Order: sequence, then C-alpha cells, then structure tokens
Amino acid sequence: MNNRLPYLLQLLESAPGDSFLLFAVAKEYEKAGDQLQALAFYEKLRDTDPGYVGLYYHLGKLQEQQQAHEKAVLTYKTGIEIARKASDFHAVGELNAALLNLEDPEE
Repeated sequence: MNNRLPYLLQLLESAPGDSFLLFAVAKEYEKAGDQLQALAFYEKLRDTDPGYVGLYYHLGKLQEQQQAHEKAVLTYKTGIEIARKASDFHAVGELNAALLNLEDPEE
C-alpha cells in the first residue's frame, strides 16, 4: 500500500461524510487490489451522496469485475439519470458506453 491511503483515512476520520474523500479512499483500495474495501467505500458514498456523478462509472466497473453484471447495469442506468439531471453530458456518454459494452460486448 502506498502512503496516500493512511493519510486519506486519517482525513476521513475528521470528515466522515466528505464525498471526495470517500471516493479517493475507494480508488486507493481499488488500486491496492482490495475490491471488497473499495466496494464498501463506493457503496457508502452512494448511500451518503447519491448525486456524486463520478461514483457510478467506477462502481459499475468494479461490479463488472466481480461478475455482478445485473448490479452493474443498474448502477450505470442510475448514474445516467443522475448525470443527466446534473447536465454532466460527458459522464452520460461514458456511462452509456459502459452500459452498451456490458449489455452487448460484440458491438
């Protein structure tokens, strides 16, 4: 593990609901290969801040890696709705592409 994760966890203790920190901790666990911890932090972020658009692509990809394809489809679809409401059309495009690839990988 690198030095960022302990530092981020320490920051998170001071601000447990900070969406950026929850996301950053999830990414660090993912980089370290700890999918279960990454998933736990992504899900906590989803529960505390469902409007955090950047979450949905990464959570969906992690769910795909765990062969939880139905969950990933739901995650991408939810993310698309939230990104549209936020007028984040770049995220809409990325999520649509991920969803299309998951539903029909041959195209």
